[in-house]
Amino acid sequence: MEGKEISISLCMIVRNEEITIARCLDSVKGIPDEIVIVDTGSSDRTKEIVKEFTDKIFDFNWIDDFAAARNFAFSKATTDYIVWLDADDVFTESDREKFLKLKKSLDPLMDVVNMPYLLAFDQFGAVTFSLRRNRLVKRSRNFRWIGAVHEYLEVYGHVLNSDICVTHKGIGGDDSDRNLKIYKKRKANGESFSPRDLYYYANELSDHQLYSQAIESYQEFLETGKGWVEDNISACGKLADCYQKLEIKDKQLEYSFKSFEYASPRAEFCCRIGFYFLSAEQYEQGVFWYKLATQLEKPIDSWGPMIEACWTWLPHLQLCVCYDRLGKHELAYEHNEIARKYRPENTQVLYNKNYLEGVLGKSKKQEINKELANNLEEEVE
Repeated sequence: MEGKEISISLCMIVRNEEITIARCLDSVKGIPDEIVIVDTGSSDRTKEIVKEFTDKIFDFNWIDDFAAARNFAFSKATTDYIVWLDADDVFTESDREKFLKLKKSLDPLMDVVNMPYLLAFDQFGAVTFSLRRNRLVKRSRNFRWIGAVHEYLEVYGHVLNSDICVTHKGIGGDDSDRNLKIYKKRKANGESFSPRDLYYYANELSDHQLYSQAIESYQEFLETGKGWVEDNISACGKLADCYQKLEIKDKQLEYSFKSFEYASPRAEFCCRIGFYFLSAEQYEQGVFWYKLATQLEKPIDSWGPMIEACWTWLPHLQLCVCYDRLGKHELAYEHNEIARKYRPENTQVLYNKNYLEGVLGKSKKQEINKELANNLEEEVE
C-alpha cells in the first residue's frame, strides 16, 4: 500500500544569480510544494526572476557566514521535508522523475536522504568527479548547518542512500577570493579553527597557489587526529599535490602512502604512486601500482570524492605506457584495448592503438583481440 506523499520545501540562498536561477528552478518542477529563497544582497535581476516561481523571498544581511544564511532559509520552511540546492545546480529530467517517485514512496520514518553530487564531466558527458551530500531532510528534526565557510548539515537518525543525482553546472566567474578572505578575517580576529576549518582553509590556500601555507594548514589538520576520514585521505592527496608543485618529490610520495593509514588503498592513490614511478622511469614499480588500481573494488555509496578515471580507463592507459617502455608490447596493447572500451574516442588511446599495431603486426593484433574477447565473455558468464 502506497503511503501519503510527503510535502517538500526547496530552500536556497542566493546572490546575483540571474544567469542560473531560472534554469535551477525550472529543473525542480513538481518536486517542491513551496520554494523559499533567501537573498543575501543581490544587485542584479535575481529577485525579479525568482518572483516568477515563488513569493516566499526573504532578505538576509550577509555576515560572512554561510551556515547562518542557510539556517535562516530552513527556518522559513513549513512542509514535511526540506531540500536544498545552489543556484548553479540542477536535476536532469531523469533525476527529477526519480525524485517525484521518491516523493510518493518515501517512508515517513526516514530523516535524511543523501544524493550523489556530480561535479565534473568529460567532453563526452561522462561523470569524472562526484561525492555525496545530505540533500533532503525532515523539517521536524531541526537539523542545523555548521561552519561559516564550506558549511555542512549535521544530521542523524534514519538515512537513505539515494541514486538521485544533483548535477552542478557552474558557469565560472565566482568571487574566487571570497572564502579565503573570510578565513583570513577570522584568523586575524584570533578565532580558533576547528579541524574542519583547518582542512578547508588549506584548500583555499592551495587553490590560490599558496602552497607552503597550505602545507602548514593540512599538516596542522592531520596532527589534530580529529578529522573526518575522507578529509584525512583528501588532505594526503592535496599535500602530495602541493609538494609536487614545489618539486619536493620525496614528500610527494610520502603523503601518497600516508593515505593508506586512514583506509585501504584507493585507486586514486594507486594511480598517483604509479605516475610517480612512471615519471621516474621506474616502470616495473609503475606497473605494480597501476595494476593494483585495476584490481580494486570500487566503493559503493562512498562519501569521498571519486575520480572515475582512476577506477576505469586511466590505469590501463598508463599500464600500456609502462609495458611499452619495458618492451612488453603485447601487454601494452591488451591494456590499451581495455582503456579503449571505456574511451573509444580518446586521442591518446587511438594513437597507442595505431602505434602498437605497427609494432606487433596484423596477425598478433588479431590474436590478442581474440584472447581479450574470450576473457570478457568469461567475465560476463
